Amino acid sequence: MKKLINEVDDVVRETLEGVAACHPYRVRKLDGHHILVRADGPVAGKVALLSGGGAGHEPAFWGGIGPGLIDGAVQGEVFTSPTPDEILAGLRTVDGGAGVIQLYNNYTGDVMNFDLAQEEAAADGLRVDTLLVNDDVSVEDGPTSVGRRGIAGNFLVQKVAGAAAAEGRDFDEVLSVGRKAISELRSMGMALAPCTVPAAGEPTFTLGEEEMEIGMGLHGEPGVSRRPLEPADAVATELTTRAADDLGVTAGDRVVVLVNGLGATPPMELYIIARKVLELLGDRGVAVHRSYVMEAATSMEMAGCSVSLLRVDDDLVHLVDAPADAIAFTQV
Repeated sequence: MKKLINEVDDVVRETLEGVAACHPYRVRKLDGHHILVRADGPVAGKVALLSGGGAGHEPAFWGGIGPGLIDGAVQGEVFTSPTPDEILAGLRTVDGGAGVIQLYNNYTGDVMNFDLAQEEAAADGLRVDTLLVNDDVSVEDGPTSVGRRGIAGNFLVQKVAGAAAAEGRDFDEVLSVGRKAISELRSMGMALAPCTVPAAGEPTFTLGEEEMEIGMGLHGEPGVSRRPLEPADAVATELTTRAADDLGVTAGDRVVVLVNGLGATPPMELYIIARKVLELLGDRGVAVHRSYVMEAATSMEMAGCSVSLLRVDDDLVHLVDAPADAIAFTQV
């Protein structure tokens, strides 16, 4: 295993210390916690958004901390949910008096721990509710989730809900628009090569030099098929078609597209995929309002990508277009 780390047990803490040290005008780290929050927070009177999950998906989740996106992020160890106590500390810290909405992906450990933290926060009188992202169309149930997994589409939910909160919408309105975004969001991913979790010291799975896996999860969970490597256009066609068919997009619909890199796929290849995605949607008569090609949720050095489609109406268009200023994403 070759990684630029010090001690395995210090990876998450040292990552967050590095982020906070490099971006002090954006974020601060809570002492004794794996939590980053807005440097200017909490913002009084604004509905706060707290995201989080296991480390190893950088820049998720802290990459979205900032105006127009989220107020804080809590990290677990690599590919491991943060503990309820950590989440509770995050909830208390970001609350500006208007309540906090938790925004995380559908994995069994995350659901259990965020639910426990929400119950404890409610017992303390803090208003908390949840946006549970389940955008992955590849599998309905698996070893790490009940129902569909959440993957890179989480970023688009952050964008919509964060914009709604930033413009002063109340708790129920932010929650409602976030849930609408989740209902109109579908994603599907694939992998070309695995990653290595530092604590394990070996790849999370194996793929032959001429193999790929369609539907692979963010932690290396099995996909829908393992087969010989295909050209980029064929891969883009399958990912886009599966997501679009499940969402039921038809001629005249508008969508936002996210092509997400998993950590080791260069921009050259992501844009080749994006080119075909936009072509396929155009052939369906679907208008692409915006397209993002970026690393929103990685799996350390896994090679591969995912395609996310968010169907938008006028209100979602307004929120997607709103400005945002975070560590990993800026839009003016």
